[in-house]
Amino acid sequence: MTKLPSVILNRRATHDYHIIETHEAGIVLTGTEVKSIRQGLINLKDSYIMIEDFELWLYNCHIAIYDHGNRFNHNPTQKRKLLMHKKQIYRLKSLVKEKGLSLIPLKLFFKQSLIKVEIGLGKGKKLYDKREVMTKNDNQRDIERIIKSQAWKN
Repeated sequence: MTKLPSVILNRRATHDYHIIETHEAGIVLTGTEVKSIRQGLINLKDSYIMIEDFELWLYNCHIAIYDHGNRFNHNPTQKRKLLMHKKQIYRLKSLVKEKGLSLIPLKLFFKQSLIKVEIGLGKGKKLYDKREVMTKNDNQRDIERIIKSQAWKN
């Protein structure tokens, strides 16, 4: 028996965006989509969220076709509705419109028997910001390596 993934991350999101705040939303799925997600056959890499008629929609989220599905299997890249309270959607819409922020799915996780999406409100990083973060991470890794080697010598 294979171990079910508890969290599916979108690592690309934190690389490309400064995440300002996060929210939790439900997602409307069909049966075969849920079974595919439980097998870990989902990709959030290029997905994004749009607000249309005060409803949240998840685009470009690839959920692979379920192997044991029948002719009613789902379309892998269809848009999917996200569920949030109306007041939260109004607030997000105003922030996206005024400040030029983006809505990005950060992770998909299981909460009891439900599947939830963590939405990040973020501002796009510039190329020099990405380089700065990479340099900082490299320096931190070098420092940890030196400290670890000093501990071995003592």
